[in-house]
Amino acid sequence: MNKLKTSLIAALTVFSATASLAQTDSAMIKKIYAEALTNGKSYSNLEYLCNTIGPRLSGSPQAQQAVEWVFKVMKEAGADTVFLQECMVPHWVRGAKEVGKAIGSGPSDVRELPICALGGSVPTPEEGITANIVEVIGIKGLAALGKEKIKGKIVFYNEPMDPSFIETFNAYGKAVQQRWAGAMEASKMGALAVVVRSCTLTQDDYPHTGVMGYVDSISKIPGCCISTNGANWLSSQLKKNKDLKFFLKMSCNTLPDAKSYNVVGEIRGTERPKEYVVVGGHLDSWDLGTGAHDDGAGIVQSIEVLRIYKALGIKPKCTIRAVAFMNEENGGRGGKKYAELAKKNNEKHIAAIESDAGGFTPRGFSSDVTPAVKTKIKSWRPLFEPYGVYEFDRDGSGSDINPLKEQNVPCLELRPDSQRYFVHHHTAIDKFEYVNKRELELGDAALGALIWMITQHGLQ
Repeated sequence: MNKLKTSLIAALTVFSATASLAQTDSAMIKKIYAEALTNGKSYSNLEYLCNTIGPRLSGSPQAQQAVEWVFKVMKEAGADTVFLQECMVPHWVRGAKEVGKAIGSGPSDVRELPICALGGSVPTPEEGITANIVEVIGIKGLAALGKEKIKGKIVFYNEPMDPSFIETFNAYGKAVQQRWAGAMEASKMGALAVVVRSCTLTQDDYPHTGVMGYVDSISKIPGCCISTNGANWLSSQLKKNKDLKFFLKMSCNTLPDAKSYNVVGEIRGTERPKEYVVVGGHLDSWDLGTGAHDDGAGIVQSIEVLRIYKALGIKPKCTIRAVAFMNEENGGRGGKKYAELAKKNNEKHIAAIESDAGGFTPRGFSSDVTPAVKTKIKSWRPLFEPYGVYEFDRDGSGSDINPLKEQNVPCLELRPDSQRYFVHHHTAIDKFEYVNKRELELGDAALGALIWMITQHGLQ
């Protein structure tokens, strides 16, 4: 009987301690949300980044201005230390506005279409390229046609994003292959250039840029994207006229690599200062818009975590690092450099979290972790559900923190609602005015809350 009584007392003691911890966590998370939603600075910071500095393509003067600005704002947010990590980045420039025209049977049968160069593309000759254009549905469609039907022509890749996917990033992941590898595969068959349907479910007149791939062993041909409305019209015309020609002129160019930087701000841990939790996004953006959702939102959210912790007087047990990674869009050099230096300096990272899916309402976090760690993260769901954050089952993490996985670092990513992201992604309408203040701030708080749980309880 005494043994049963002792066991019961022990169980009640553990339950009481666990309940007490849960109450402490719940109270702190409530404070983090209140601070983010009542005193937040991320929205005003994003306005400055987008509207004063503007687009921040790697190697550009604006990218350097952004580095200097983030350094200053991290200090103003209360970071104990702010420092730069030098990295060399690609320096591609778009040049004059691109021209794409469909040319029919007569001199008046010409229609200009909304296009823009894909990131990293080689230019066309100065006089442009004029050739017959042939439509294919993705890389598989190209292979099915064969070299004899491709040689000497411009290839029009017209695989749409699949609208049946609820999670739009899954649809993007399937369709984007034609953008990345399309020029290489078409070049093998003797094509002169490629025109690629924009990766979006929206039917509009905005072409979506994005990086394309080359290898030195395959002849480099120009690549551009075309808006979805333009792609639909071009496809309909090709069904009527198989001899339709296309004119393409682009003056983009790749300059020598440029020096740039990651920006790192720290709040030092009180118990384990040599253990790090990273939260970050990428500072560079494409040049058509001003990089508001992709990924100005992730930058200001990461800085805001530092500000919230300092404002509330939170003293984390381990060190929190907010990182503004450079060059995610067309090279990933910043993420690679961060991981390289972490390994060289023998740093112990207990988690890395990325925000690079837009400033929309947060729904949860995906993760690349062991099953045991996934189970622990999912056990925190009840603390997040009152704030509309409930998805913890998905796998996956961000590209800038991906190199840390080789060092067995648990990697996670903030997952906002995805339905509107690919309306703006890589376009001229990725601008500040399309970001909702409250949605952005909810993301700030979700990141701050998750970091609280990790620094308090670990992931192992």
